[in-house]
Amino acid sequence: MGSFEFESNSWIWDGVYSYQHLFGGIMLTVAVLGLSTSYFSGIWMPGLPWFWPDLGVLQKKRRRKRPIRVYMDGCFDLMHYGHANALRQAKALGDVLVVGVVSDEEIISNKGPPVLSMEERLVLVKGLKWVDEVIANAPYEITEQFMDTLFNEHKIDYIIHGDDPCLLPDGTDAYALAKKVGRYKQIKRTEGVSSTDIVGSKTSLFPDSDVASDVYAHLAGRILSFMKDAESSDSGVNKMLTEQPQHLDGKQAEKSPSGGPQTSHFLPTSRRIVQFSNGKGPGPNARVVYIDGAFDLFHAGHVEILKKARQLGDFLLVGIHTDQTISEHRGCGHPIMHLHERSLSVLACRYVDEVIIGAPWQVSKDMITTFNISSVVRGTVAENNTLLKDDIDPYAAPKSMGIFQVLESPKNITTTSVAQRIIANQAIYKKRNAKKAVSEKKYYEEKKFVHETDGS
Repeated sequence: MGSFEFESNSWIWDGVYSYQHLFGGIMLTVAVLGLSTSYFSGIWMPGLPWFWPDLGVLQKKRRRKRPIRVYMDGCFDLMHYGHANALRQAKALGDVLVVGVVSDEEIISNKGPPVLSMEERLVLVKGLKWVDEVIANAPYEITEQFMDTLFNEHKIDYIIHGDDPCLLPDGTDAYALAKKVGRYKQIKRTEGVSSTDIVGSKTSLFPDSDVASDVYAHLAGRILSFMKDAESSDSGVNKMLTEQPQHLDGKQAEKSPSGGPQTSHFLPTSRRIVQFSNGKGPGPNARVVYIDGAFDLFHAGHVEILKKARQLGDFLLVGIHTDQTISEHRGCGHPIMHLHERSLSVLACRYVDEVIIGAPWQVSKDMITTFNISSVVRGTVAENNTLLKDDIDPYAAPKSMGIFQVLESPKNITTTSVAQRIIANQAIYKKRNAKKAVSEKKYYEEKKFVHETDGS
């Protein structure tokens, strides 16, 4: 990691360097007085060679490196692995990552109502392991005034964005000023998902100012793609949320609103998992806390309950259920995000130490022993799991061992409630999609390989 150098001398040595003649005179006077024992009445004065540092310090300023501070902004309206990977890359370009979260008012005036509130989006961004500082209510456009604030007040060295287009309503580049002054750096857009391929209308849902709007479009498209079925049913949205067709897992196809197939282009790799992982296991005497769930459409409620669980021990292990398990308990339309996507979202959370990808529904004694689990917890707010009758209590084993605990969920948010917000505003979202279509199409037509920054 490169760093800027800056002066770290004390005020004394700065003065010595700047006023050499003055200090030279003082030193000569002290030397003369030091040789006169009668003046000091016998008080010992150390010899000059030992008392004074090497005079070479007057010509050489000692230096140390200052951390590079980088800035990246976005709406971050629904946090997903694309956002997380963008911020991971941004952090790799500096030492301190400052993230600006665009205000609700700015999003409304530029794009329409956000799905999540500012408070919810702040919780999600602050919960990412690569984020050091957050600027709330950041402007949608990087103006000259805001750029001066970043450089002077927040001591930002570089402004970061992805290789995808970020255009203002008038068609100009939102980062033109940063590029002009040479304080702009680019990262690779999260690979594997194209909104023009996955949304039947060939438009991007929820165009965002961050680098991963394509992923956002993907999950929004999955929800909205079932509206046609929901509108034709008697029970409307609720039926849609429990009887929508199975979402993709990378191998199957799902229907778009227009009736054509959609394909998930998410490309999970072992390298990506390593990049998101802490890479450390629990210590020999660590108190391991276990919590499991779907963690679908990763939201502020998930972050808060994970934070609360982590405070109960030294190591938080999170079990993430398989797509098949979730579908069996919640309906064939769940989960919206598939296993690998959900795993990366959870791994990106700063309160999580490790995940079990495809955790079993039942927490067995053998599993507790294998992972040396000290406590098994769950929150009070969760999706209804009523499809399987006479289902065995998944926490029977930890309850019998006296290590099960129910935590009061800090937020009353669920995956279904978030999905219903999207559905409620679908007309607005669809209307604004057309504005993004042209730039999205141009991006993919002119797309070139961009090396991904991993900090190694």
